[in-house]
Amino acid sequence: MAQAPQNHTTLRLNELSVRHPTAFGLAPDAQARDRIASDLGLVDLRKLSFSGTITAEGPHDWRLEATLGASVVQSCVVTLAPVTTRIDTVVTRRFLADMPDPDPAEEIEMPEDASAEPLTDPIDLERVMIEALALSLPDYPRADGATLGTAVYAAPGVAPLREEETRPFAGLADLKARLKGDEK
Repeated sequence: MAQAPQNHTTLRLNELSVRHPTAFGLAPDAQARDRIASDLGLVDLRKLSFSGTITAEGPHDWRLEATLGASVVQSCVVTLAPVTTRIDTVVTRRFLADMPDPDPAEEIEMPEDASAEPLTDPIDLERVMIEALALSLPDYPRADGATLGTAVYAAPGVAPLREEETRPFAGLADLKARLKGDEK
């Protein structure tokens, strides 16, 4: 049975039950959404909610399971027209007490479990929410019907140089055909 939902943006570990999940819910107001939208380079962040539970996992670790919901507006990468996207995603984080700190002088490999991160006290739910939102945003939002055309530039009277002609092996097929013609 989960405890009553917490509405704080941070959770102090000594205030959480180790026997039962602790529910939480965040719904930033308009001012907070505007700040987040600005930080993430969004045109608008119309809705944002983050709710779930945090549960003790063993004697020292914690597991956060939540749902992120958002309505975001980004600029189209082609036309700069506003593009609205609805995001509904499940977020899982494992906060590990004994997670080794990477040595900045050594090469670092990606861990098998991408949901694992070092345990901090308190756990910053707002940071987790913003990180999950940033990772869920479309990389290249496009407005309906937006296409990227071909730009051709040349001085008057000069044939424009096209992309196909700038490729390193563009002339090899033509050269091969001419060489076969000489062999006959």
